[in-house]
Amino acid sequence: PAMAKAVFDHLKADEPRTGFTIGINDDVSGTSLPVAEDFEIEPAGTTRALFFGLGSDGTVGANKNSVKILAEDPDRFAQGYFVYDSHKSGAETISHLRFGDTPITAPYLLTSADFIGVHRFEFLDKMDVLRHAREGATVLINAPYDPADVWSHLRRPVQQHILHERLRVFTIDASGVAQRLGLGPRVNTILQTCFFAISGVLPPEEGVRRIRKAIEESYGEKGRDILEKNFAAVDSALDHLHELAIPGGVTSTEELRVFVPPDAPDQMKRIAALQFSGRGDEIPVSAIPVDGSYLGGTTQYEKRNLAFEVPVWNPDLCIQCGQCSIICPHSVIRAKSYDATLLENAPDGFQSAPVNARGYPDKRYTLEIAVEDCTGCGLCVDHCPAHDPLEHSVKALNFMPRQPQVEQGRRTLAFFDSLPEHRRQEVDLHQARGLQFVRPLFEFSGACAGCGETPYLKILSQLFGDRLQIANATGCTSIYGGNLPALPWRPGPDGRGPAWNNSLFEDNAEFGFGMRLAVDQQAEMARALVRTLADRIGPRLAEDILDAPQRTDSEIVSQRARVEELRRQLANMKGGPARDLETLAEYLVRRSMWIVGGDGWAYDIGSGGLDHVLAQSRDVNILVLDTEVYSNTGGQASKATPLGAAAKFAAAGKRTPRKDLALQAIASGYVYVAQIALAGSPEQTLQALRDAEEYEGPSLILAYSQCIAHGLQLNLRDGMKQQRRAVASGYWPLFRYDPRMRQAGMNPFRLDSTRPRLPLEDFVYQELRYRLLTQTRPEEARILLRQAQAAVDERYRIYEDIAARDGTRFHPFWQEESAARSDTAETGQTQK
Repeated sequence: PAMAKAVFDHLKADEPRTGFTIGINDDVSGTSLPVAEDFEIEPAGTTRALFFGLGSDGTVGANKNSVKILAEDPDRFAQGYFVYDSHKSGAETISHLRFGDTPITAPYLLTSADFIGVHRFEFLDKMDVLRHAREGATVLINAPYDPADVWSHLRRPVQQHILHERLRVFTIDASGVAQRLGLGPRVNTILQTCFFAISGVLPPEEGVRRIRKAIEESYGEKGRDILEKNFAAVDSALDHLHELAIPGGVTSTEELRVFVPPDAPDQMKRIAALQFSGRGDEIPVSAIPVDGSYLGGTTQYEKRNLAFEVPVWNPDLCIQCGQCSIICPHSVIRAKSYDATLLENAPDGFQSAPVNARGYPDKRYTLEIAVEDCTGCGLCVDHCPAHDPLEHSVKALNFMPRQPQVEQGRRTLAFFDSLPEHRRQEVDLHQARGLQFVRPLFEFSGACAGCGETPYLKILSQLFGDRLQIANATGCTSIYGGNLPALPWRPGPDGRGPAWNNSLFEDNAEFGFGMRLAVDQQAEMARALVRTLADRIGPRLAEDILDAPQRTDSEIVSQRARVEELRRQLANMKGGPARDLETLAEYLVRRSMWIVGGDGWAYDIGSGGLDHVLAQSRDVNILVLDTEVYSNTGGQASKATPLGAAAKFAAAGKRTPRKDLALQAIASGYVYVAQIALAGSPEQTLQALRDAEEYEGPSLILAYSQCIAHGLQLNLRDGMKQQRRAVASGYWPLFRYDPRMRQAGMNPFRLDSTRPRLPLEDFVYQELRYRLLTQTRPEEARILLRQAQAAVDERYRIYEDIAARDGTRFHPFWQEESAARSDTAETGQTQK
């Protein structure tokens, strides 16, 4: 309304200008109209409430229920607007609620409120949320402190707001209550109960009754256990609610947290810092990049502090296997080995251990956890194989409350980052023990805590580094992969990093194929220019560049050194060809082209394009992060959804088996195909990804990815256990099909997992998507389980039969002079 008023006020001017703007800060052309921010037209008698929540804590859902509860009364009106970004979870959410006794006609967000709910204490450290509070407003804070200590933890601007506006403040450790009740991060019903009690919009008993009814409607299908936990949360909430005693003056000297350090790039200071602190609307036009390009690796500045508990390393028990590092979905756990002399400047609390390998007596090993970036998913603690022999529950990684670890964690992480990085060509990339020493170029994404997709992307960045070029289908991977201002793809120490592009949902395969064609064309142009300028460059250097093998990391490093020498030569040369080659020289280093997406894209909407690209001979690698549903849009069934699984559009359980995309690709004869599950076999996963990248032709990898849509009993903390169950039950067999083996007369199909040794029931009923049918249609569930078990057994027999054949018993017949090589000869395509 204030902006609309500014327009009408401007039209009253004697000489109103045309081409004015409103709602932006145009400090370039000076077209912005001044806005009176304190102007409001809210009707009297309307109560306004703002709730600052965290994505996946249930705040938005609870507030939608609150609107429904209040609007049930014929004499009461309610309205809700909800604001949040595209983080998959863990982002700030803002709920704008209005309710009153008269109709509400306010199609705009709140600018001030009578009630403010702060459902995450850390918001008060970094966002000026209380600037929205009206004088005398009520504030409810979810605080992890004793009520007597809350005031001392509030920063100076927050205390000033409370005193100046005479705010009434209530606190409750809702996160602690939720943890004790087994609700994890979901504090919604606890804080919703407190809101109704404090606001007085309904009598307390009536409020509780209606909340319980809403819980039954919202969570009824999730099982009695979930219902009882939420009922217990409602019943116990008010026992933990306290009103804060407000002192007479400000006692804190701390200002709101600064997101971006002084040495950060200017773009981070002018744009991302405002966005991270919830003030993105204030970004001036002059700060926006002219070409629309933004820096990568900006998630390192977010420091969302999402976890209630974080893993703490015990160096005395650690066997330095790297398992925790490889499965960490957010690249929070990293390892380094280094000279023991470098510990002279280590801060207090920095831990290390002797390197657990022969031949390195002077080396130390450190496993570092980025405490403020950890989401607390628990996969690492659950997956850690190292136990105390006397107390089995104590591991090399153990969960501890996050808050006491933060300050020390900042210091130790800064020192850890200052230690020398390992070079990729110096470590063994065939196993987790070696991979843990390579810095990921994909880190701290906005994916769900415990996400099953992100470890594969992180591993890609570790294996192929700055040569990685990705065409990313729209879906979860594009949301957490390209969410401005928090971009997880980052450059390495030398400024080079993966090239990432996002396409539409349906054409990603074609999009990536086009990128492959472009790279091949540019590489061929560069090679032609090297041949043209060979005498001026130096025949030996030109020959070395053109003939250099580029299969191993060491060979890539050598080629990159030659290209740098070429650039030095070109800098002293004149003429158009030299300038052209200067521009194209980077294409002389082999690129690793990957097409990435989920099963909704690969099995359904983009399947035609996928089939077309696999039918070509170009060197593209396709990675399908298979969650068996459309994850990004809420868990709808896809052709990858298995028999008997409940999903949206298949609420009674899917009645047809999942499409066997792997066998479909194997039938072509010339596509490298692998099916992988990281927890099922990390070594097989690494080998398959490396084999696919080395293969000179199309490759397809199907990667099992657990998802919140599966409804695991412990959220996603059980994700890696569930992956192992999937493999052990035969639900997700591991295999590789390598056409190169056929040229040697060998069987190209290798079955990497053992025969099923776990009943399918023991796997599927760990997930709500299968268990749900046993509650609603038990007889049908039993029938579908028998059918699914028979399908799993039959499929494994088929794979065993394929694995037992000799190399000649495959169709189509494979000739040594392959179609891919013939195509290369005709088109001049650059090979790896």
